[in-house]
Amino acid sequence: MGHRSRLAGFIIDCQDYDADEGARFWSAALGLGAEPAYREGEAEYAELSDAPGGLHVEVQRVSHASRVHLDIESDDIDAEADRLEKLGAKRIGFVKRWWVMEAPTGHRFCVVRMREPDSRADTKTWD
Repeated sequence: MGHRSRLAGFIIDCQDYDADEGARFWSAALGLGAEPAYREGEAEYAELSDAPGGLHVEVQRVSHASRVHLDIESDDIDAEADRLEKLGAKRIGFVKRWWVMEAPTGHRFCVVRMREPDSRADTKTWD
């Protein structure tokens, strides 16, 4: 049985910068709404609402250098990480409940669980 995956959205990593403050800038720059920041353990996130195509866009306070990374969501994150490794990506580590990976180009990205598996039909099924 195959698994499904799709582009989930973009995460704006802000090094040592308040998520609410970062969200204020990025919501104005992108013309999106900004939800109040929330904490999950030591992590701090602020979602931007009304992104095109139902994409998830979020500001995240981090300790590493600021960057933008994408998330790929899947109904089987281990199978998706395996598939991406066959394409040349490597697993950097499992964090909380997702895989942090690195593309052959050096770009970091995450493989996360699907939030709403039936909300968008644009998933790709892989064997």
